[in-house]
Amino acid sequence: MVIEEIMKTDVATLYADDTIHSALILMRERKIRHIPIIDQERHLIGLVTERDIKDASPSPFFENEHLKKELDIPLKEIMKTDVIFGHPLDFVEEVAGLLYEHRIGCLPIVLHQKVVGIITGTDILRTMVELTGANQPGSQIEIKVPNRTGILHEITSIFSQLNVNVHSVLVYPDKKDQHSKILVFRIKTMNPIRVIKHLEEKGHQVLWPNMPGMS
Repeated sequence: MVIEEIMKTDVATLYADDTIHSALILMRERKIRHIPIIDQERHLIGLVTERDIKDASPSPFFENEHLKKELDIPLKEIMKTDVIFGHPLDFVEEVAGLLYEHRIGCLPIVLHQKVVGIITGTDILRTMVELTGANQPGSQIEIKVPNRTGILHEITSIFSQLNVNVHSVLVYPDKKDQHSKILVFRIKTMNPIRVIKHLEEKGHQVLWPNMPGMS
């Protein structure tokens, strides 16, 4: 899946000469925490976050004159200019890696130097939940298998024989055994006992769920 499939295209933006007060109003109205800063050609030149606004905003205990002066500061004085951005055809997992690696909450999406979208950590999390089927009724099964060609087909063939639909599958390396890997299936059944028994009868090691009375 690529970012253009899940990014928000109705992007709330401001200009560098707009004020902190403008940013505060926009964030409250749109219920957002990140505002890309653009120029007249809609080129990305900066980013202002809710944290930037809070750090720059005066205390409400200041006198009205001082309060107004601080709120009238232009965003160009507080915005970040070394903005990490993405492309609409970037893969979701690549963007998730960028957000995690750089500990940022959003990624403006740029095409032909112009802002065309934005993606947030919340958007990525929701997408990952949907991709893994964690929001659908079913069961999770973790299986330790040999790290060899064709093993995934063997396991999915067992599900097919039992008429069990697979919502998703994830593959992890086994940190304790370089010759094995862990397959994590999300399957469309609320009672996985029959599936587990069949897997173990075929010689596969089920790590989860570890049912009482079963190996």
